[in-house]
Amino acid sequence: MDELNACLGLLVSNLPAKETGLIREIREIQSILFDVGALLSSSAGSPLLRSLRHIREEDIRALERNIDQMEEGLPPLTGFILPGGHPCSSLAHVSRAVCRRAERRAAALAGEGKEDVGSVLVYLNRLSDYLFVLARHLNRVMGVPDIPWKRP
Repeated sequence: MDELNACLGLLVSNLPAKETGLIREIREIQSILFDVGALLSSSAGSPLLRSLRHIREEDIRALERNIDQMEEGLPPLTGFILPGGHPCSSLAHVSRAVCRRAERRAAALAGEGKEDVGSVLVYLNRLSDYLFVLARHLNRVMGVPDIPWKRP
């Protein structure tokens, strides 16, 4: 979670200042991830668990709404794309890869009986989708085309 949060911080610090809506969205995600990290690292019965913000259905719906809004301005995908394009898009792709790794680690914790991981898994899964769409959105906003994958 810390690595994902750091990647998102790097992304935000490279976004143009005029992207206030995206900056606000990503900062909110970072705040949620801060609590998720504490939640996943806390032992069962810890008093800290009561003070943490747990993932809510509204958090997941917010990601889905943001995905839908960004997709409205994007051409439909007709094939795979390579990570890259504008540097901010590349940072979103890196963040997505780190998010997927965090999701796998959280799934392992769920397998070990860690409580409250189910909603975290759903959130991280939707977050990786958000970051993929964000990467495409950032390429569009920055005037850089996505890079189509071509078989060598």
